[in-house]
Amino acid sequence: MENKGFIRNLLGTLVMACSGLMMLFPIVITFTNSLMTEQEIHGNYDLVGTMPTRAPGELPSFVNLKIIPDWLSFEQYGKVLLETPNYLFMLWNSVAMVVAIIVGQTVVSALAAYAFAKLRFKGREGWFRVYLMTMLMPFQVTLVPNYIIANQLGLMNTASAIILPGIFAAFGVFMLRQFMLSIPYALIEAAQMDGAGHYRIFYRVMLPLMKPGIAALVVLLFVDYWNMVEQPLIFLEDAFKQPLSLYLSRINTEAQGIGFAASMIYMTPMVLLFMYAESYFIEGVQMSGIKG
Repeated sequence: MENKGFIRNLLGTLVMACSGLMMLFPIVITFTNSLMTEQEIHGNYDLVGTMPTRAPGELPSFVNLKIIPDWLSFEQYGKVLLETPNYLFMLWNSVAMVVAIIVGQTVVSALAAYAFAKLRFKGREGWFRVYLMTMLMPFQVTLVPNYIIANQLGLMNTASAIILPGIFAAFGVFMLRQFMLSIPYALIEAAQMDGAGHYRIFYRVMLPLMKPGIAALVVLLFVDYWNMVEQPLIFLEDAFKQPLSLYLSRINTEAQGIGFAASMIYMTPMVLLFMYAESYFIEGVQMSGIKG
């Protein structure tokens, strides 16, 4: 029995290790290719997607896909940061929109979650279910109403057409409410006995205890809105107002090689944020699922 358990654990470890390597392989390829020269990139990938003709008896040509570059070069990073102003301009567009959405949704979600989780009023559960229905709807269902409202308010082709719907999204309310349900109500009762009102209870008692949940929410929101494509594609007609997530798909048309460096710079903020808030993120996600 012990041998069977050891073999089962070994096989499980091997499967997870292989899965992890498969998921990391695209990132490794992107990183190593970002350190290659433009000539080496072209030499490696010029044959991708092509069917070159060859003379009778000639050996077939194979794409030379390499992981380790022949020479380390930061040429592509220099081209992205110094010779591609559109990249930096749209990077700033992404930062401005994502930060505004995260700050706004976190504030709104924390206050609404406190009301749904800790305040006692008639119809609380019913109103929460109705509110939650908007989270279950796919983006395509709410697209037309959002488009009509943004057009009537004169917000088309402005960042507000993306920021405002993002601020009032229901996901943050749901997640923080689930987190708050794990906080004992006795803490609120004790604060009320000391004469504290709801504002002071929220700011002094609930908010410090909500740090793991807020950290998890910030990470999830950042990843979601940093990679958004549909919203800016529909609401922003001016290319100079669009975020980097749209420009990244077009950067390879300018130069094939700098796409790898641009992708590495693009994913760096997400990696750094997750590494910084990893412990809070894991704790927040775990505690958000304690109660349903």
